[in-house]
This record gives sequence, C-alpha cells and structure tokens, in this order.
Amino acid sequence: MFIRTKTALRLAIGAALASAVAFTAAQAQDTVKIGLIVPMTGGQASTGKQLDNAVKLYMQQHGDTVAGKKIEVILKDDAALPDNTKRLAQELIVNDKVNIIAGFGVTPAALAAAPLATQAKVPEVVMVAGTSIITEKSPYIVRTSFTLPQSAAIMGDWAAKNGIKKVATLTSDYAPGNDALKFFKDHFTAGGGQIVEEVKTPLANPDFAPFLQRMKDAKPDAIFIFVPAGQGGNLMKQYAERGLDKSGIKVIGTGDVMDDDLLNGMGDAVLGAVTAHNYSAAHPSQMNKDFVAAYKKAYNARPGFVAVFGYDGMHLIYEALKKTGGKADGDSLIAAMKGMSWESPRGPISIDPETRDIVQNIYMRKVEKKDGELWNVEFETFKDVKDPGKAKK
Repeated sequence: MFIRTKTALRLAIGAALASAVAFTAAQAQDTVKIGLIVPMTGGQASTGKQLDNAVKLYMQQHGDTVAGKKIEVILKDDAALPDNTKRLAQELIVNDKVNIIAGFGVTPAALAAAPLATQAKVPEVVMVAGTSIITEKSPYIVRTSFTLPQSAAIMGDWAAKNGIKKVATLTSDYAPGNDALKFFKDHFTAGGGQIVEEVKTPLANPDFAPFLQRMKDAKPDAIFIFVPAGQGGNLMKQYAERGLDKSGIKVIGTGDVMDDDLLNGMGDAVLGAVTAHNYSAAHPSQMNKDFVAAYKKAYNARPGFVAVFGYDGMHLIYEALKKTGGKADGDSLIAAMKGMSWESPRGPISIDPETRDIVQNIYMRKVEKKDGELWNVEFETFKDVKDPGKAKK
C-alpha cells in the first residue's frame, strides 16, 4: 500500500507539472514569470542578497518588458537547503506557473531542482552553483556563473610555475570543494608541486580555527583555499587571529575566498593573496566601471562576482526572449540561449552550445590596497576558458 501510495504521489506530481506547462503554453501569457530561488537567510545569505540586488539592477536599467512580454520575478528563500529548493521549485512551477527557474546559491540546490526542470521542460538558469556536472543533470539547465575547475586548474599551473613547491589545501567538503581540490592538485603536482596537508571543512557553520592551525603546523609555502561565497570573511579573520598572515605562508586559491563584497572587511592580513577567478570589481573595462558605479549607487556596496553572475543571468533571459520573439516555452528558450555571446562586466562570455555551460576569461589577481581600499588587481588573463571538468570526459 505504501509503495502504491508513493507511486501515485509521483504520478500526481508529474501530472501537475505537465499540466502547469500546458496551461502556460495554452494561455500564451503576456507575462513571463521567473522563479528566483536563492538563500536570503542562513550562512549563504550574502550570496542571495547580491543575486537579488543584481536582478533588480538589471531590470531597473533595461525595463520590465521584453519582446512584448512583462517580466515578473518571484523571489523565494531556500536558505541553501536542497529540500527547500526542491519544494519551492515545485511550487513555483505548479502553482505560480513560472516559465523559468533561476538562482541556486549552492550546488545541492541546483541539483535538487534539475529533475523538476526536465519533467516540466522549464529552463533552469544556474546563476551561482559551480560544480562541473550541473549542466549534465538536465537538458534544460544553462549556467551563467562558473565552474570551479576553470579557476582551480589555472591556479595549480600558476603556482607550480611561480616558485611554490609545497602547498597545504583547505577546501569545503562538498562537490565544488572537491572539484577545486582535484583540479588544483592534479595541475600543481603535474608541474612538480607537493601537497603536504589536505583538510576538508564542513559546509555548514564551519569553525576554521583548528583547520588553520593544521595548515600552519604543516609549514607549507602556500595555502590553497576554496570556500563558497560568503564564508571568506570569517575564514580570513580566523587566519589573522592564528597569526598565519605573519608566518610567511602565502594565500592562494579560487576567487570565491576573496569576494569583492567582503574584501574590505578582511583587513590587511589578505594583502598579497593571489587568486584565479572570472571577475574582479577592479576589472578595468568601461562596462565594469559603469556596473560597479551603478551597483554602489543603488545599494551602497561594492558588487562581488555573484552580482555579476545574476546580472548576466538576466541578460541571457532577456536576449533569449528577444530571439524567440517572446516565445517562453522551455525548448525555444534553451535553443535561443545555446551559443549566445556578449560583453559582460567581467569581460567577454558565451554559452557553449554543446554543454550549455559558460565560457569566459579567467584572471590571475593579487590583493592590493588603493586609495585606502582593498582590491583584487588583475595581472594575467587566460582567455575563453571552457570547463576542464567536461574536457576530460
């Protein structure tokens, strides 16, 4: 009886999802609804806030009508908990009849929504989560953020070529952290480097102090760090409290740890830290200068990379609707998004037509102080980087 009940429930959910899509198509609505699922509370709240801010800024600048369709954004807070994400995605698709689901602050959230996107044929625009495999989990997923292998592989190569022989690694213990660790380690050791300590920290509410002590005791030339957006400030505070900034151990990593949104609060302990990433608020293009100025004016804060991801996500949706002439069914939108390219505040980007994943520049950056503020200053560019995680398959 229990098994039959579960099967019946699954069938009912499937039928509801299918009828929601049919209803949307049949009505040929004049409104395109976007369900924005982001963490507005909990440990990843700064991620959700940046994303929400960027979506609002894009709509302020470009209006709320595209190809004759009114754009409506429905914001939902999943607190970065995948069970919440799945429930909210289902409610948005079935009850709110959204045409697109978007956001997804962490990988487990993006993965939780993937089967629903497939079943309902609703595009899932991933604006943050960075694990390589995400776009493989549904033909309706498109990503405007990044993958960890894009930055970690380049960081590994750079470290090996720039006099760093021994590295201790500190990475968050979930899929993006595992991606970052694997690709950094593979590339660093291939270049002759040695990993002398390897530590994985819990994703939820981590206390970094004991892990940092292990890093210090290992006496490496550098610490390679990956933590998700929003946790870097706390980590670097504990890094300074443990005296690692005075130990001569360099800080290297993917750019998540040096998020522009939090950088000024980290203090001078982070001066000299080198990271590989896709965006810096100090990126010297005119488009970025205008973006940073507009974001600061609107929110009295510096945008971080998550804000750019959200801004670009909205650009992708708007331009896809223009290409389809306002058709908002999933197949039309996904087809329009494949291969799209444009100039972003982070530089030139495109959507790989084969993988539906982002192709972008990766920049080597060093934390420097200018006019009393801390900035990630770019000093080397790797152009048009695809996800190495997919290239190896």
